[in-house]
Amino acid sequence: MGIGDDMVRDVISRDLGHPLRVAIDGVTASGKSTCARWLVSAVATQGRPAIHVTMDGFHHRRAYRYRQGRASAVGYYRDAYDFDALCTQVLIPLGPTGSGEIRRRIIDLASDEPVEDPPEPVPTDTIVVVDGTFLHRPPLPDYWDYTVFVDTPMDVARARGTARDADALGGEVAAGMAFDQRYHAACRIYLDEVDPRARATRVLPGIDSLLSMG
Repeated sequence: MGIGDDMVRDVISRDLGHPLRVAIDGVTASGKSTCARWLVSAVATQGRPAIHVTMDGFHHRRAYRYRQGRASAVGYYRDAYDFDALCTQVLIPLGPTGSGEIRRRIIDLASDEPVEDPPEPVPTDTIVVVDGTFLHRPPLPDYWDYTVFVDTPMDVARARGTARDADALGGEVAAGMAFDQRYHAACRIYLDEVDPRARATRVLPGIDSLLSMG
């Protein structure tokens, strides 16, 4: 049995009486979103309902997330994401005493405008997969039922990220500088401060190893 099949079996085996809250964590451009989509599809194939929530919908607005400077690593680590909103809109409602209704986003990232989508009911047997960076930062571990750390080497993630974001960040050289100064510098703070590998339910040795198994 491959690592992917084993993880799917492990996730599906957990029945807590409320939706299972799964975190897919990793450094920027590690393949978290790819892993989350893969897991949702694999779970659905086994007949269990599953939905995907991305932290792209839980950014702070630009003025807040860049308040320490666009190149600030500490600013990215501390100010990029609204984890309080993730808790109140997703994680707490899905818990044992929650309403069972969530909102998958609070902001339209492209327009930088807040949104207030209607609450979405989530059946109790659903597996809810959330992908994002810094997902083992306190107090989030109090609310996850299962966590995955995608342990892609930093140089591999950097190459993937600079190629992916070159157009948005002003070219490959500028993208590389952004990863070195802001995104991955922030991830190094996170790795040192939180040690998500030690906290995760499961550590994946890079998304490529998962996808290669079918």
